[in-house]
Parts: sequence; structure tokens; C-alpha cells
Amino acid sequence: MCWVRREAGAAECDINPSGKETTHKPLRCRRLRTADLADKRFVTMSLFSWESICVFLLSQVLLVWGIQEIHADQEMISKISAAGQLMQCSASLDVLFLLDGSYSIGKGSFERSKHFAGKLCDALDIHPDRVRVGLIQFSSTPHLEFPLDSYLTKQELKERIKRIVFRGGSTETGRALKYILRKGFPGGRNSSVPEVLIIISDGKSQGSTAMPAMQVKDRHIRVFAVGIKFPRWEELHVLASEPTEQHVLFAGDADDAANGLYSTLTGSVCSTSAPGCRVESHPCERSTLETVKELAGNYVCWKGSKQPNAVGALLCPFYRWKRVLIKHPARCFRTVCSDPCDSQPCQNGGTCVPEGLDKYHCLCPVGYGGDIHCAPKLSLECSVDLLFLVDSSSAVTLEGFLRYKAFLKRFLQGVMGQDSPVNVGVAQYDNSVRIPIEVGQHKDAVSLMKRIDALNFSGGGSLTGRALQYIAQHGFRSTAAFADMQDDIPRVVVLLTDSKSQDPVAEAAKYVRDQDLFLIGVGSSFMRAELAKVTGNPKQTIVYSDPQDLFNRIPELQRRICSVGSPGGCQAQSLDLAFVVDASSGVGLENFLQLRAFVRSSCSHFSINRDVTQIALVVYGSRAHTVFALDTHTSNSAVLQAIDQVPFLRGSGSAGSALLYVYGDVMTVQKGARPGVNKVVVLLTSGGGVEDAAAPAQQLRHDDILVFVVAIGDAQRDMLLRVAGSPNYLVHISSYEDLQYYQDLIIERICEEAKSPVNLCKPNPCMNQGVCILGPGSYRCECHGWEGPHCESRVLQGDSPRSPVLPPHSHVQWTPRALQHFSRASQHTRRHMDHGH
Repeated sequence: MCWVRREAGAAECDINPSGKETTHKPLRCRRLRTADLADKRFVTMSLFSWESICVFLLSQVLLVWGIQEIHADQEMISKISAAGQLMQCSASLDVLFLLDGSYSIGKGSFERSKHFAGKLCDALDIHPDRVRVGLIQFSSTPHLEFPLDSYLTKQELKERIKRIVFRGGSTETGRALKYILRKGFPGGRNSSVPEVLIIISDGKSQGSTAMPAMQVKDRHIRVFAVGIKFPRWEELHVLASEPTEQHVLFAGDADDAANGLYSTLTGSVCSTSAPGCRVESHPCERSTLETVKELAGNYVCWKGSKQPNAVGALLCPFYRWKRVLIKHPARCFRTVCSDPCDSQPCQNGGTCVPEGLDKYHCLCPVGYGGDIHCAPKLSLECSVDLLFLVDSSSAVTLEGFLRYKAFLKRFLQGVMGQDSPVNVGVAQYDNSVRIPIEVGQHKDAVSLMKRIDALNFSGGGSLTGRALQYIAQHGFRSTAAFADMQDDIPRVVVLLTDSKSQDPVAEAAKYVRDQDLFLIGVGSSFMRAELAKVTGNPKQTIVYSDPQDLFNRIPELQRRICSVGSPGGCQAQSLDLAFVVDASSGVGLENFLQLRAFVRSSCSHFSINRDVTQIALVVYGSRAHTVFALDTHTSNSAVLQAIDQVPFLRGSGSAGSALLYVYGDVMTVQKGARPGVNKVVVLLTSGGGVEDAAAPAQQLRHDDILVFVVAIGDAQRDMLLRVAGSPNYLVHISSYEDLQYYQDLIIERICEEAKSPVNLCKPNPCMNQGVCILGPGSYRCECHGWEGPHCESRVLQGDSPRSPVLPPHSHVQWTPRALQHFSRASQHTRRHMDHGH
């Protein structure tokens, strides 16, 4: 409502919860500029339009709203969920829902009320001899939706609740309670059966509810008041039974409220809680979100006058609306059931996530996850003397030095088992070098962690060259006494630095390597060139993109340490490998030639033949094209020769279409893919056209085919991560020139995949829609209209299904020789079928 007080000279607006006009707390509707005041015609002509604006502004004013906040950590939510599976109130009980169907609730909140009522039924053992449920919808008048004796199973009851139609009208809660006082519980049993009334409402009744609510409770009816939407808590407390903290619930979280209902009924009506469960009291909060006015200041406004065409000016108060959250502390009750995570089975800071009542899994930090309990998975089982050389110069800063200490602790916690053969030491440098932790001085992780904690930041210059030379001469003195026993143990120096050296490093690093020490460099991406000079081998250089990414490099560092001096590639593992190369216009011819050279160089690390590694190559531009399939070439020389002939396609490339093509036309049994062999797809892309690639990549992963993404350029990392599925399978490179530095890393991760267990039925080895049935170490194909061990031969009309090679239900055992036979036999079958057509 808005009115204009001419004699006071101020336009004022206000509203109260009843919607009636008031004459207090003036709200100025518009502040006039000095120029407006000077223009008398402006004021006179605009008088009624300002009244209209006031009415519009008031339509935006909010009433006082109430909400309840649910405060529960993930562990408590899990326990509530576990309790929900066990809660069943099985006593003789008549439960009547009183469901607010008024316009103040609205259709959307009414549907949530129905959902909530259904959730509460999950905690009740619906049965003719145990819990019966009825429902009344009320608004202007109460309407019986169904009596208590209508539905005698939980499924029927919940389906009926879903079909209830919103009626609308005013909120006459008092009239609905009087209806119950007159009619009782429709369809209920005799008074010896406890009666429970559950009112689901926003508590905004048009009439008084105090007297009928008291009369209902005087009849020994237990009343629960459940707030929906933005409830008026005061009225809900009037409606509910005592103690109100146990009988007032909030429908915002249905599971939590159902738990609260069951918790209150337990110990009285429902006898006892479920086995392994207990009722707990805990602090909670009910919050009210109130919209209040506050004085913003006094501003010039206009004043009416008895004289025509006259206007005056004076100062008027100006108010603004502010929303304030007021919290009211309370106590709530929950039923908590024990779950498998109560025993804290996850080690090393792992987070236990329950799966039902008796299963769980652990979310492990970086550096752990060797088994379900987060036992160290990066154990340095290789015997090595390991010295960390940590940059402590002022260029690194105190923050950077502390980050290196945290990195060291997390790495060593992950790799140092009780019987680890590794000897660890730590040195730090700036202008000078110190070795506070000698190599092999501490054999247990706990004492080593304490010594690392005691390391202090020194500051000073960054003389990396001098530090390297010093380490070569003095870094491994503690193990000299055992030199006759340790001649064959590698000695590794890991340099942690994030600052350019102030002295030459190349000659000093060469001196270190000449002493048969292996150098590994770890630093941020802008240190790549200097670290390559230090290590003499890009393979021994580890760079991170941001401070947090440093910790993601822990598994990579472990692999580097244990692979020093060992040959690259995976010459012995069986693998089906497909390279998918972006040959679109967005890459350009010059960059495409670098991609092609990268694929050619990578292939030389594999032993290509039918029994070990098969390689396919797909290029894509405006369309995808198979350069050669998995079973096309059987030697390294043939593959390398074919790569030299790969064409540049141009056009607009779609990585999604290319991966979909690989899924349907490359990684299939018909195209030479071998059952029982790990499969990897390496996508080399400029980042263009990857928007639609996530779904096809997921299809490949569903068939246990690893998708490894190598992206060059400035594509969005989150989009690339959706394609790769994990940061472990994504390499994001800034330029094509840097691609060479990542080849060893990519091949190493591919070779790790070649060692993982294989599902013989993924991808499906059965052709022509045959169904693969997995057995212990074997599988068989169920064919429909086809025959043969892989459903490769059509059954001629009139013939009975048969297999010229194996009986239809025989199991296929796989060895390298059998794989070789299968690959050749499938080729023969396809050629035979092609000629037949």
C-alpha cells in the first residue's frame, strides 16, 4: 500500500504481515534531483506516476520468512542413510497425515509435501496388524483423501500419495483440527492403538489454532508439526506435542526428517531401535530469514502546497530493505546406526565412504591406494640411495620452501614402507650447501618426518651449480663404509628448485653424472630448459604447472626413481594401441608433421607383432580415416614405413567423431582387436573439436579401453579432463616443440596400463551381436542366427547351429599363440565373408 502525505511533504510506503496500510516506518519511494525540484511542471505532472511507482515497489517487498538449516557432515549423512535402511516402526499404530493444500503452499511445495509423506512411510512398517496410514488434505475445508484402512501395503500407499491432486484455497488449520475432533481418525482402530497426527504445513493459518491444537493433544493424540516451504515456526510449536524439539521437523531434508520422526517414536510407541542403532541428541539450529528496514539517511524530497503550481523541498528519511538471518539454537534427535566406517579402516588420512550397511571404499590421498585401506601404493621396492637437494634460496621464498617440505613428507609417507630398501637423505642449499639429514641416517618414516619438520628456511643466493658439485663429492659419504656391498645400488639426486641458478649448471651437472649419480630435476614449467641441462635427459625432468600440481607429480617421481638405468618402452607386454592424430586445418601442416614424427618415434619403443603389441593409426580432419588397422602390420619396420605416408587431411576436426569412429571401427574384434589384451587409445589433439568427445571417450572406457589425451595448445583443461577421465591420463603441453619431452612419460603410463588385469568380455569378442559369457580365465559366446566360437558364421536356413571349430558352449582359453591364431582366423573369416557377398 502507498499513500502521499501532502502536508508532510513525503511519499511514504509500508506493509505489515496482514497486508494492511500503516502510518509508521515511512519508506521514501523516490529521491528527486535538484534539477527536478527546479522544474515545477515535472513535479505536478508526475504526482500520480510516483504513486504508481510506490505501489510497484511495494510489490517487491518480502514478508518475514523462516527456514531451518540442516547441519550435517558427510559422515553423519552416511549414518542417517544407513539408519534409513534399518528403520521400521513395527508397533500397532494409526498414523494420520494432515497435508496443507492451500494457495500459500503452492503446487510445487505441495508436491514436496507428498514426497516427504512418502519418505516418512519408509520408516513405518505398513501392515493391517501394525502401522496403518490415512491422509486428509486441508485448505479452506478439510478433504479426506483416504482413510486408515484403505491401503495395507507400503507400495500401494506410496503410489496413492503420489496421485493426490493439489486443491488450493485458504489455510484453515484450525478448521481441519476441529474436523479431527469431530470425526476422529477415519478408518482407525479402537482407542487402545496409539494415534499419531503428522501436520505438514507452512504454519500460516488464517484463524487461531491454539485451542483446537490443545484439545487434540488432550485426547492423547501425538502431534508432529512439519514445516514446509518457509514455515512460521511459532505456530508449528503451538501445534506440536511436548517436548516440541522432538515433535517439530523440517521437510527440507526428507531423509533427516524421517529419521527425526522415527527417533522420537522409538522408545515409546515403536518399542526399541533397530539392532546396531541408537538415538542421539545433538545441537542444531532453526533459522529465520527476516526482511527488515533500516534507515539509510535523509535526502531532499518534494513537498506539496495549497498554492497551485507550487512546490517545496525538505529532508525526508530514506529506508532500505535488508535480509537478516537469525539463528535459534535448539536440540534435535537422530537415530544413528553403526556402519562399516566406524572402525576407521582407511589408513594414511584416507576417507571412508560407506556403501550400504556392510561395505565401504576408501578415498585415498595422493601417494596411497595400493589396496582398499589406502596402504602405500608407491612403495620404493627398488633398492636405491636417494638424496633430495632442496633449493632454500630467497628466490624460492619461505612459502615455496614450506611447500617443498610438505611435498617431501607426503612423498616419503607414500613410498617408505616398513621394510623399504631405500636410503633417504636431504640437503638444502642457497649460497652454501648443508646436509642436515645424511643418506641412510633414518630407516623409519616417523623419525624422518620429524627431521624434515625441523628444516629451516635460510634465504640467500641460488647457486645450483656449486650445490651439485658439492653433492657429487660429499652427498653419499654416509654409505661409503658399505661401498663394497653397494657398488650396484643406484645413487639418485632429486633436485627441487623453482629459481634460475646464479652460476653455471651444465658443467657441474655433467660432473655429477660422471660420478655415476642419476639426476632428476623437479621444478615449475618455466624451469624446464634449465632442468634439462641439469639432468641431461628430458625423461629425467618433472615439471608442474601450479603449486598444487606439484603434489600430483608424486607417482611420476616414484617411477623415475625406480626406472633409472632401465631401458624404456614395454617390449614384453601384450597391448592393442591406437594413435588418433588431429590432422585438421586447426593444427596446420608444420605442426602435423611434428605429431607424425612423435607417433613414429613412440612406435619404436614397442615390439610390434601378433603376440605382443599391435598398433593402429587413425587421422582425422573433416572425417576420420584409418591409416592402418591393428592387424595390418606385423613388424616395426612396416609400421614406421606406413607412418611416413600419413596424409595431412585439413578440414575442421572433431575429436568426438574420431573417438566414436575408433570405438566402432578400430577397437573391435572384427578389425583385429584381441580378447584378453589391454587396449589404449592415444588422442593427439590441438584441443579443437573436443567439446563432443567426452561421451565417446566414456564409451571406450566402459569397454575397458584407456583413453590417453595429449593436448597441445590452450584448450580448456576441465574439458580435456572430461575426455581423459583422470589427470593421470592427460598431458597438456603448451607448444608442439615441447612434445618430445613428454614421450617417455606417455609411453611409461601406456606400459603401466599393459600390466593391469583384463576383462575378457570387454570389448565384446563375440561378433554379430553375440553375448559374451565370462568364466574363470575363459569366456564363451552365445550366438543367435550365427555360429562359431565368436559367432562369425551365419547359420544357413534349415541347418542347426553348429561350430566347425568348437562346440557352441565351449570355453575359449587365451595364450599368446591362441591370440595369434584368433587374429589370423578372424582375418580369414572376414575375407571369406567379403568374397561371399
